[in-house]
Amino acid sequence: IGCDRSKNLVDICGEKGFQAFVCDALAVPIRSGSCDACISVAVIHHFSTAERRLATIRELVRLLRPGGTALIYVWAMEQEYRKQKSKYLKEKNDSKGKEEETNPDAAWGLPSDRVPVGSSQGSASSDQLHHDSKAEGCDAKPMATSTLPVHTNRTSFHSQDLLVPWHLKSDPKKKRGGAGKLSSPVGSEESQELGPVFHRYYHVFCEGELEAACRALDCVRVQKSYYDQGNWCVVLEKL
Repeated sequence: IGCDRSKNLVDICGEKGFQAFVCDALAVPIRSGSCDACISVAVIHHFSTAERRLATIRELVRLLRPGGTALIYVWAMEQEYRKQKSKYLKEKNDSKGKEEETNPDAAWGLPSDRVPVGSSQGSASSDQLHHDSKAEGCDAKPMATSTLPVHTNRTSFHSQDLLVPWHLKSDPKKKRGGAGKLSSPVGSEESQELGPVFHRYYHVFCEGELEAACRALDCVRVQKSYYDQGNWCVVLEKL
């Protein structure tokens, strides 16, 4: 059984014959202790405070039966780890299909700038996004202004809290509307016909940060914590 906040993505699952429904990761309408295993991929890094990220993990654990396991993936601050660059840094922009497969939560090359709070393009106040968690080895500095940086695709991260731009254009094959596809890089002929830019909030995790959040719950045992192609990953067990 799958769930997502996006109705369009859930509809795609239904078209492919999978069971899925729309819900909020902070309040999943499934009975407590009813799942043998849960998977959360590229979800928790979209929550804007340490408290909400912890609450999401707690909700995930609530669904598990005692002895059940969960796998969590979040985007890593460290896109170069042990002298190896992640696929995110190495992949080129000339193969959209390959890029989607490598990291479906990434955006294509769009300009790097700062988006002011309250603009039509969207942003978020740093007062709401600051967190207290600091992992060893993370050089990110807290934002001192009321704006968040907009990430430049296929580059290293310079802030843990940032916005990733998505540039949509209409798909003539989709008559019902709502679903769009990602654009070509800015400056190409194809990009001239694009619609508005949307900015998604991300909190990229430093080494040890996800594991520490999981260990904050007394009903959990961390079985494994590891790095996988630009993501920090944890396998946990409900006690």
